[in-house]
Amino acid sequence: MAKDKKMVEAITSMEEDFAQWYTDIVKKAELVEYSGIKGCMIIRPAGYAIWELIQKELDRRFKETGVENVYMPMFIPESLLNKEKDHVEGFAPEVAWVTHGGGEKLQERMCVRPTSETLFCDFYSKIIGSYRDLPKVYNQWCSVVRWEKTTRPFLRSMEFLWQEGHTAHATAEEAEERTIQMLNLYADFCEEILAIPMVRGRKTDKEKFAGAEATYTIEALMHDGKALQSGTSHNFGDGFAKAFDIQYTDKENKLQYVHQTSWGMTTRLIGAVIMVHGDNSGLVLPPAIAPVQAVVIPVRQDREGVLDKAYELGNILKGFRVKVDDSDKSPGWKFAEHEMRGVPLRIEIGPKDIEANQAVIARRDTNEKISVSLDDLEAKVGELLDTMQKEMLERARVHRDEHTYSATTMDEMMDVAESKSGFIKAMWCGELACEEALKEKAGVTSRCMPFAQEEIAKTCVCCGKPAKSLVYWGKAY
Repeated sequence: MAKDKKMVEAITSMEEDFAQWYTDIVKKAELVEYSGIKGCMIIRPAGYAIWELIQKELDRRFKETGVENVYMPMFIPESLLNKEKDHVEGFAPEVAWVTHGGGEKLQERMCVRPTSETLFCDFYSKIIGSYRDLPKVYNQWCSVVRWEKTTRPFLRSMEFLWQEGHTAHATAEEAEERTIQMLNLYADFCEEILAIPMVRGRKTDKEKFAGAEATYTIEALMHDGKALQSGTSHNFGDGFAKAFDIQYTDKENKLQYVHQTSWGMTTRLIGAVIMVHGDNSGLVLPPAIAPVQAVVIPVRQDREGVLDKAYELGNILKGFRVKVDDSDKSPGWKFAEHEMRGVPLRIEIGPKDIEANQAVIARRDTNEKISVSLDDLEAKVGELLDTMQKEMLERARVHRDEHTYSATTMDEMMDVAESKSGFIKAMWCGELACEEALKEKAGVTSRCMPFAQEEIAKTCVCCGKPAKSLVYWGKAY
């Protein structure tokens, strides 16, 4: 066949233009397509398959902790949204409103859910009456709409897919326990399945969720040194319960308000995977969430027996997510295409390999190639996938640690923020004025107060007063 003009279109190098590199990958790996609606994306099969694997694994982990799935309406009446003042103020700028049904103006406008706290609260006020009704540990998988001014596929779009858990408990202690439990579940998932190391901690009051008593977060570091908030878990205390009159009768027959939590993860996790593991050849997918874990590519498939052997290998490897690429494209084109798509393992089989009873396996993450006896192929593929999963996490951890800096004075903070990219650890007095000054002067925001606290200085990096917490600061998506 005529030479393929371009095996795979060139990707802008991340060193040249990281934002363009990211866009090139999501487009050319066919993860998304831009829709005719500005700010909204079409998630294509290759992208949605990753989300399905994320969803399946997260859902399994949720259910192990007693979570049950429900589904709520997508519309929220304005009067219901307005019941919790802090909450509605936090979301007001991003709300999309429905004013007409058919040709008639609605008596009360409704918003398309930006999040579902108020719906769950209204629901809980109807079904909770006794301590015997608690706890309620519910989650829904759905989409939400937030009218964003600037968008980027997976990272920020007007409509995105996510899960949102909403729970109600008898005591403050139970609510706090669930809040921390879900945050750790998220962090473990990201590290074990996405191979992305996380910093676990609490948000400052400035950065916490509108209406929450406390917000906990997991923060990841992308390849370009920017932070990405990857999952949050909120303790609402009894604030929403008082606004919505969610009360129960305790064992002493006294009325008490419930204590609530909320926690969520979104399709931005796919963006995180791209920006942590991808390279200048395209996607690099951790095996645990790769829709295709191994692709078998027949070399000289026009030769007798080669295609049959490729199908045989596909059958041997049916315990993995395997694909046999029997298209009529050239082997070189296939290599480049599956490299672009981030397939963890490529298995090459040709006439000489068949003669020698072997196949060549290429690793996507390291480009290492090894010859493997066909008798050992299944075991070797399993071993390599496990090794890749662990090594990708370790490489990401090394990258994060090498791009985590410390600052003990304002001059140091400004110097690091200007000359380096990554997390900056610095002490903070707890005052909002200093947090805002750091954003204004150094261009960094507080990412979290990590659970693993250190004392790298005794005074605040901004004002010099006694410090209360170590904070991770950084520039973020």
